[in-house]
Amino acid sequence: MPSTRNAKMVTTKQPRAGKMGPAAENANPGKEESCQAKRSPSSPQGAPKKRSAFGDITNSHKNQVVAGKKESVKVAPNKAHRAHAALGVAKNNEINLKKSIKKSPLTEAPAEPKEDPVPEEPVPAQVPAVEDIDKEQLGDPYASAEYAKDIFEYMRGREEKFILPDYMEKQPDISRDMRAILVDWMVEVQENFELNHETLYLAVKLVDHYLVEVVSMRDKLQLIGSTAILIASKFEERCPPCVDDFLYICDDAYKREELIAMEMSILSTLKFDINIPIAYRFLRRFAKCARATMETLTLARFLCEMTLQEYDYARESPSKLAASCLLLALTMKNLGGWTPTLEYYSGYCSQDLHPLVKRLNFLLTYQPRDKLKAVRTKYSHRVFFEVAKVTPMDMLKLEEILKNC
Repeated sequence: MPSTRNAKMVTTKQPRAGKMGPAAENANPGKEESCQAKRSPSSPQGAPKKRSAFGDITNSHKNQVVAGKKESVKVAPNKAHRAHAALGVAKNNEINLKKSIKKSPLTEAPAEPKEDPVPEEPVPAQVPAVEDIDKEQLGDPYASAEYAKDIFEYMRGREEKFILPDYMEKQPDISRDMRAILVDWMVEVQENFELNHETLYLAVKLVDHYLVEVVSMRDKLQLIGSTAILIASKFEERCPPCVDDFLYICDDAYKREELIAMEMSILSTLKFDINIPIAYRFLRRFAKCARATMETLTLARFLCEMTLQEYDYARESPSKLAASCLLLALTMKNLGGWTPTLEYYSGYCSQDLHPLVKRLNFLLTYQPRDKLKAVRTKYSHRVFFEVAKVTPMDMLKLEEILKNC
């Protein structure tokens, strides 16, 4: 410490200052160098030299004046005073250093909260609200969980390509009622052949997109429908029915050559691009996000399948239609509204679905066609939890619930 070094300089150096000569300096240069290092440096005028706070520790050996015998005699009487002054300066420097160390945490303390930005605090609370619905099936090679999110984002992008225009205006021999009767018959075919629901939905899409491009007569409408089911079966089923089965269900009204020719016509007209987004796939995906029970999913499927017969719903976005059917089913079952997980994976907030949900409930309540019973009969079976017998919601009550969502 500076105080110890300066103390030694007072006790040892002062008595020997008058006896030191040039011979002694040459005889023991190391000892002289140590003595010179212990001297308190001064300017030529004798005034204290200005230095930094740590000057006494780091550079006390610099700018030393090698004094002779006469100079040492003159300097010796003032060394005690200068040593005492140097000791005071050292003590003041030490006190100032301690004060600066104590003050530095206080000055840096207000800056610590700035290192943690305020907007990052609510983020951890929002992350758990969105559940990773594909995490549980990452080990299942048949689930394709690693690519599920990308697949559905791709299908959402393809929806824009397959938006249906109002094609009934240019169909002089086909009406909306005829289309509804055809779809009702296609539902019976799907049930009798025990085909996947994806096959039914894709077949209806194929019929609509074909009629957008080709003007057809009513006597060919059933041929178009049966051929569409054949194409969809080849696309969706592991073991699709053969051509003879479709000729049989048409009561042999058409020949094999006609069915094969219609298949070629549909595929060439659609340019073999038949991977059309359907509502049923989105519905199963969204039901998984909601962790809906099979009964709730079946109710939503019933609502969605009823829209297949309605021409007004054919031009709705499949993903939006599926989300609206699920939201209505959740509301009818009193299972809550649209969760953040559903909003994240579907891309729709609850307010986006409210108009379509009201239309669906109106369709369920006031379906005008009594002759079209295939869908209601199908979902009145106990295998489907008899969801077709569920009482529709009151329109005013539904609107009140949707306002509070």
